[in-house]
Amino acid sequence: MPGISVIGLGKLGACAAACFASKGFSTIGVEIDQACVDSVNRGLAPVQEPGLQEFMDRAGDRLAATPDYRRAFEESDITFLIVPTPSREDGHFSNEFLEHALERLSLALKDSLKKYHLFVVSSTVSPGSINGKLIPLVEAVSCRKLNRDFGFCYNPEFIALGSVIKDTLNPDMVLIGQSSPEAGDRVEEIYRVLCENTPYIARMSITSAEVAKIGLNAYVTMKISFANTLASICEKVAGTEIDKITDALGADKRISPYYLKGGLMFGGPCFPRDNRAFAAFTGQYGIEASLANATDQVNQCRRDILINRILAHVRTHKCRAVSLLGLTYKPGTPVMDESPAIPVIRELLKNGLDVTVYDPLAMDNARKIFKDDISYSGSIGECIACSNTCVVMTNDNAFINMELEYFRGGPRTVIDCWRILGQTGDLENVEYIALGEHTT
Repeated sequence: MPGISVIGLGKLGACAAACFASKGFSTIGVEIDQACVDSVNRGLAPVQEPGLQEFMDRAGDRLAATPDYRRAFEESDITFLIVPTPSREDGHFSNEFLEHALERLSLALKDSLKKYHLFVVSSTVSPGSINGKLIPLVEAVSCRKLNRDFGFCYNPEFIALGSVIKDTLNPDMVLIGQSSPEAGDRVEEIYRVLCENTPYIARMSITSAEVAKIGLNAYVTMKISFANTLASICEKVAGTEIDKITDALGADKRISPYYLKGGLMFGGPCFPRDNRAFAAFTGQYGIEASLANATDQVNQCRRDILINRILAHVRTHKCRAVSLLGLTYKPGTPVMDESPAIPVIRELLKNGLDVTVYDPLAMDNARKIFKDDISYSGSIGECIACSNTCVVMTNDNAFINMELEYFRGGPRTVIDCWRILGQTGDLENVEYIALGEHTT
């Protein structure tokens, strides 16, 4: 089996490395954070992600880490680059970290006696980046020739934080943009070993794969925003039932039920920026991404609808405090990147309200953002008890299965963004407001 190196041991890279090693590949990760390197070499998960520690245990001594690019290059045949590509102001992705890593690896390639090495970019890039910038960089620094001395593939991930291990091992589709059929063959062979299912393998040119990656995420965000448009309609039209409507639409095989649920705005480290990158890319060619731009507008409107609903309620009832359950952009992760909770909290604070929060995983990240401007609870019950208005922001299992006793002793209002607590409406002195449903 080929040796694998993984550049970047963040939430995605650490999981990828552990998965490769657990399946029998000798794997070495590169990370500039020495604490992360030490953690991996001690067999401890360097980041918080369900299942990661278990797969590191399975990997055993097949997984190692180092800050040394040259060592990782020499000890592997294939290098996966999984480093951040932050968004630029113009919407495109920055290749700064990719270029830095590839310069180091190219210097190692230049001095190596190896006949061939395969580079695989898994980080999301703007279309045209690999052929236009990254491959020329490797050729210039290494003085080697593409498809003779090295190969190049684009293999972006389609995974969600909170289920990275599961998604890595059971992908719906593996996307491989290849510089040559031989390079694509090598990546496909790895996935035939790695995957526990039998995914569709989509092989194409590198640029086609770059477009497919951001195109897929732009399409998913459009689907989310359409479901949220339906939710906005249902809030205005009596007798409508948003969940039954989306269930019916999702039963049609042309649509499918995935990501078709009216709720809050989409967020996270991928969807918002990929949608903006898609619009920036099409704009380069004089094509207006009308659907992508409308998707963003609907997304922001959905945030404003919630904010206005909360403010209208607290003004009517002369409330001075609000409790929020859920702070992340989705359940099962501590990540708060572009989470709906951030603008909601900021607007509540701007209006002079006292805000108390609780999230099963994100309290430390919340403190980094809001510091002492809000209050932090140690439990669901404590958070609910801090005010007469409680907003359920995520459909986390902890909230779905919470004890309804927390809501007794009202009067109390529950604003439920995902309609997971309908049974609270049966409690005396509890006003239940479900986002996405008509209220008088």
